[in-house]
Amino acid sequence: MQDIYSYTMLLSVISFAVATAFTPGPNNLMLLSSGLTFGYKRTLAHIFGVAMGFPVMVLAVGFGIGAVLEYYPMVYKVLKVVGIVYLLWMAWHIANTQGSMDTERYTKDKPFTFLQAALFQWVNPKAWIMAVTAISSFTTQSEYVLYQVTIVAFVYLVVGVFSTHSWTLGGVLLNGWLKSQRAIRNFNRVMALPIVLSVLPFMISG
Repeated sequence: MQDIYSYTMLLSVISFAVATAFTPGPNNLMLLSSGLTFGYKRTLAHIFGVAMGFPVMVLAVGFGIGAVLEYYPMVYKVLKVVGIVYLLWMAWHIANTQGSMDTERYTKDKPFTFLQAALFQWVNPKAWIMAVTAISSFTTQSEYVLYQVTIVAFVYLVVGVFSTHSWTLGGVLLNGWLKSQRAIRNFNRVMALPIVLSVLPFMISG
């Protein structure tokens, strides 16, 4: 193991994953809103779609897609535009989601499926930055790149399970504090604003 990563470097990988996975971003804010609106059980597919979808993205970036994006920067620009448009649409959708005090029976709006949550990673600008930064920072030896990329992805898988559950359960707890459907709707509208704000840096960057 010491040949692949020193213990200090492995600790750095874990610290970076915790810092980036637990901080607010489109995934976490959407999970918070989903936990509030739909409850824990109905958000499970969304949880595992994020928790498993992002490590798959890390593997893909580490094993070649990152190089493709460097060689064809226009592909990244197209993905960025698509991601920004989709995030703005999601913010609008969350802001207009009807609240319900009965999260088990509420069916007018639907939470993300596993596949939708997993595929969302590919149009999430923050996810791209996290994946590219992690791979560029923690693949240090060409002869061990296969193992290092796999370790980084595994660390994100473990950390992601905890972070996605934490944000979702935060939304579930909020459902117990917010005492009316109107309060839930208003909270969802408030949650839509940080998602929009998270897009702004990508809109003004080159």
